[in-house]
Amino acid sequence: MKLSIILPISLISLVFFTCSVQGQTQEDSLAIKQVALDYIESQHNAKPEQFERAAHPRMVKRTFWTNKKTGKEYLRETFTDAMVLLAETYNVAGDRFPENPKKEVVILDIFDRTASVKLIADDWIDYMHIVKLNGKWQLVNVLWQFNDSANH
Repeated sequence: MKLSIILPISLISLVFFTCSVQGQTQEDSLAIKQVALDYIESQHNAKPEQFERAAHPRMVKRTFWTNKKTGKEYLRETFTDAMVLLAETYNVAGDRFPENPKKEVVILDIFDRTASVKLIADDWIDYMHIVKLNGKWQLVNVLWQFNDSANH
């Protein structure tokens, strides 16, 4: 009786595991990590072309924010064009980040042509969705917050 229960459970587990890594290669993992690094390093290095390499033209970055007058929270959105400008100007003087900025990339999940990634930076975290379109991994969604959410 026990064998008849264990065998189907083992087969289900094997099928689930096989499906969850479908299409994933070491090359994909490295490319996904590079997208996250290009995203953050474009700000460190004031290189907008590095951001453009990482992001889809329709990328959206979101966070929660607080209206200082009313105290009401709302969703704040930034798009690719604004992030390109940010990459170009934010750290042009080289004083916005520590000498050796934190940039820890954790791939949370990859399934076929989609990935979820967590980027841990000095003052904030970013949760990213990255998709493989036409053979290239690109950033499409970012949800971020400061480590201290009172800064929002």
